[in-house]
Amino acid sequence: MALPLVLLVLLAAVTAAREAHGYVAYNTSAGTVAGLLNVHLVPHSHDDVGWLKTVDQYYVGSNNSIQGACVMNTLDSVVDALARDPGRKFVVAEQAFFQRWWVEKSPQIQAIVHKLVDSGQLEFINGGWCMHDEAATHYIDMIDQTTLGHRVIKKQFNKTPRAGWQIDPFGHSAVQAYLLGTELGFDSVHFARIDYQDRAKRKDDKGLEVIWQGSRTFGSSSQIFTNAFPVHYSPPDGFSFEVLNDMTPVQDDPLLFDTNVEQRVNDFVSAAIAQANVTRTNHIMWTMGDDFNYQYAESWFRNMDRLIHYVNKDGRVHALYSTPSIYTDAKHASNESWPLKRDDYFPYADSTNAYWTGYFTSRPTFKGYVRMLSGYYLAARQIEFLVGGSFTSSLEDPLGIAQHHDAVSGTAKQHTTDDYSKRLALGASQVEKGVNTALACLTSSKGTCMPPAVKFSQCQLLNISYCPSTEEQISGGKGLVITAYNPLGWEHSDFIRVPVNDLHLVVKSSDGSFVDSQLVEVDNVTSNLRKLYVKAYLGINTDKPPKYWLVFQASVPPMGWNTYFVSKPKGAGSNRMGYVSSIASPSKDTVEVGPGSLKMTFSSASGQLTRMFNSITGVDLPIQQSFLWYGSNSGDGADSQASGAYIFRPDGSTPTVVSRSVPLKVIRGPLVDEVHQQFSPWIYQIF
Repeated sequence: MALPLVLLVLLAAVTAAREAHGYVAYNTSAGTVAGLLNVHLVPHSHDDVGWLKTVDQYYVGSNNSIQGACVMNTLDSVVDALARDPGRKFVVAEQAFFQRWWVEKSPQIQAIVHKLVDSGQLEFINGGWCMHDEAATHYIDMIDQTTLGHRVIKKQFNKTPRAGWQIDPFGHSAVQAYLLGTELGFDSVHFARIDYQDRAKRKDDKGLEVIWQGSRTFGSSSQIFTNAFPVHYSPPDGFSFEVLNDMTPVQDDPLLFDTNVEQRVNDFVSAAIAQANVTRTNHIMWTMGDDFNYQYAESWFRNMDRLIHYVNKDGRVHALYSTPSIYTDAKHASNESWPLKRDDYFPYADSTNAYWTGYFTSRPTFKGYVRMLSGYYLAARQIEFLVGGSFTSSLEDPLGIAQHHDAVSGTAKQHTTDDYSKRLALGASQVEKGVNTALACLTSSKGTCMPPAVKFSQCQLLNISYCPSTEEQISGGKGLVITAYNPLGWEHSDFIRVPVNDLHLVVKSSDGSFVDSQLVEVDNVTSNLRKLYVKAYLGINTDKPPKYWLVFQASVPPMGWNTYFVSKPKGAGSNRMGYVSSIASPSKDTVEVGPGSLKMTFSSASGQLTRMFNSITGVDLPIQQSFLWYGSNSGDGADSQASGAYIFRPDGSTPTVVSRSVPLKVIRGPLVDEVHQQFSPWIYQIF
């Protein structure tokens, strides 16, 4: 008679389970609670503006054999998920991606996004075009790319980001704290990468969060609340909910055999208490996301909804959807005293032999190209303002992208770096056309732009003596017009060098007076470089390099220009032709060069630089110069860490000197002296 009783009990249990099964309205709208540990869940996706894939590939989700990443999917999915529940939140950083996505959206979707932004569900943080590097960038470029992003956010949403979000750059500069902190209007900055030893010490001292004073000069006015994460910018272990990842979802359906609400709540509380033990106040932040996450956002939000609901029902700690701004407000409201930090978070290391200083010099040519175009962009914007109109916007996007912490840093893959360079070159080409037209207007004697009296061109490969406009033979009735623009706020004088083929030339200033000039023969090394790179860059064979460099000194007023005229001499002008440089043979133990106030001394025996003397300042310094190279550690020993694009780890051997002696070639003239030194087939130096 026991069997019917057992069946009755089982049937009752199943019936009860089915009655509990069904829709659950998760409470996700709670704010902070006094007297409890508040766990601020900050949903985010870190979207590199190029790295293993190009910017376009990351946006559209192509080339997924390299990395499964599609930012378009992330933004589409996040907006849908936020619209389903007003309690949910998400933060967006990289405007290079968001603005691409925004212009493709219908007015209906844009209206939904406006509501999400106005309600605080969707918050823009950092707000720059990218998440810029802080070591290889120039501060002007950091400001420009941030301004570009903030400008479009202000225009589209009338919002200004409050929080800095530099979570992935490889170390942090005090410039970030000052210029890109308080000066920008941020009240906090948050990041993940600090030295592993520094992090361990700060966790012991509860000093991960500090007041960072970016400038000793400006003192407290340059201070900003700074939050260094306890581990990384991902969630605590076990709380990543990216679809297809190895995750443990929160399962609250009693019909499921693996119901785990109690276990997941206990895991949550344990992880929260562990982080609270290294953090001041009763507020901690969990960064709920990682690289290119939320491509199916509901996977994250579904699990976070349940965690917030059941953790708060449990009552031991309090969970809430949050943003860096909400978190910072809670920290400020606590009236806690914070440690003061005044220096950089450089260098960054994440283990014993893993110092991330290799990227300071990785891809130096690309670094130089970015810096050169940055200066060109500044000058072009000034010229643009002088004539009115708009022709520099084509460089905004590529230069903004280039400041990304995997771009100018030199840590992106080769095909991605090629893509960065292509974007910069195309943008610069468009700006160049605008500058040429604008300069023709500005220098026109008629004060008009239609039609321009002079057609300008620029020589982007001047460093390898390639400038077709100046290499043409100058006939008796024609001349060469050279305009120099000075973007600085003070008068600037410098020597201009252009390649020419004519020995008989004179230079005049805009007032008709003669300008002293000098001709320097183009050496074989420059000719060979020209042949190689013009073929590579332009697909042109240049078998006949120019014969000379024409050198003269230009003096240009602040934010102004001067025009110089090069022509064949006429009559009395024949005795003002350029002086042809001579090659001097060392006859003493030392060779002194420099026709002006700066003198440099070289050893005749070794060819090495030995001394520098400035007759104006009286500075007299002994100098020793050497080119050396380090042996690279391949990571084959007990520690597998190898040297590379990110990490500088030499093998411990004595650095190798390239050459202790070098042939000395001295070229003398009335304007400039030159010393040519070839240390090896790949090191050629001109003083």
